[in-house]
Amino acid sequence: MDWFNIIAALVKIVAMIAVVMGLATVLTWVERKQSAVMQDRIGANRADILGLRIIGLFQPIADAIKMITKEDYIPPFGNRWLHMLAPAVAFMPVLLVFAVIPMGPPVEVAGRTVLMQIADIDVGLLYILAFGGLGIYGAVLGGWGSNNKYALLGAIRASAQMISYEVCLGLSLIGAVMIYGTLDLGEMILRQSGNWFEWIPRWGIFVQPLGALLFLPAAIAENKRIPFDLPEAESEIIGYYTEYSGLKCGLFMMTEFIEMVVVSALFTVIFLGGWQVPYLSWDGFHWPWGGMLYLPVLLVKGLEFGALFFKIAVMIYLLTLIRWTLPRFRYDQVMRLGWNYLLPLALLNLAATGVVLVVI
Repeated sequence: MDWFNIIAALVKIVAMIAVVMGLATVLTWVERKQSAVMQDRIGANRADILGLRIIGLFQPIADAIKMITKEDYIPPFGNRWLHMLAPAVAFMPVLLVFAVIPMGPPVEVAGRTVLMQIADIDVGLLYILAFGGLGIYGAVLGGWGSNNKYALLGAIRASAQMISYEVCLGLSLIGAVMIYGTLDLGEMILRQSGNWFEWIPRWGIFVQPLGALLFLPAAIAENKRIPFDLPEAESEIIGYYTEYSGLKCGLFMMTEFIEMVVVSALFTVIFLGGWQVPYLSWDGFHWPWGGMLYLPVLLVKGLEFGALFFKIAVMIYLLTLIRWTLPRFRYDQVMRLGWNYLLPLALLNLAATGVVLVVI
């Protein structure tokens, strides 16, 4: 039995859960604070510990206390077991997706190479699409188990939206798969190293610009966030979690924020080069105009880890900016956009990619 690999796997699992849950918790504050800044308000700033407020950073703790102490309501005419099961069904697949996402470059520990991902499998992208699609069952079970017509309407909207945009989401990624020739996310990052014409990084966003542009709206629709938040639509039907309160409602909310991290991490890995830093090699920066800057290996690794999380943070900021900028689409507009515009563009992108690969 290889105890080193077992301990390394356990450490990576604990670290992944801590980082993801920590990010999702902080995002509850980031979203409100960013909306306040955009609307020229102060935002969340009342929660304090011993008089310290720190620009409202204790607000997520106050929210957690509120969720824990609220009544766990179960509708008397609903299905008790489906109502209890739905939040877990929505939450677990999203968390499992992080098992194959590389969260940093490989590092050397005790003479061994340790990959910064829990499971290094050849079909990592297929694994993400498979498990990512299972989360919709949580919304469906929540709407059905609540025995509430508004919750059921939200669940039906979520199902229709998932079917409409899952196709475009997958097709937008196939172009990148054709370019990289692999479904392994770690290998995709490695194949984005180097530069085109010595200046332009070989990132996916430069070799698959249309695929990147199609991936973003499809991923936001899968995440059920504004402008695609028809399954929730607080001002209309409340949504599939109408009959939820306390920790179960909080679990649905945390799932949405974790999905934001998933979308940002996946876009970073496939289209932004992952941990790749322009002109940075294992021994330092190699400038395209000539010369280089030598750096220690530890500093290079630190820059690569920092680059990965910086790109993820920028993507999260962009998703939050979109959430507080665009109005909610009508249901017919959501369906028309998915089937009449995004799907044909995704097929066109595949055809163009195939032609370019054959010619070049």
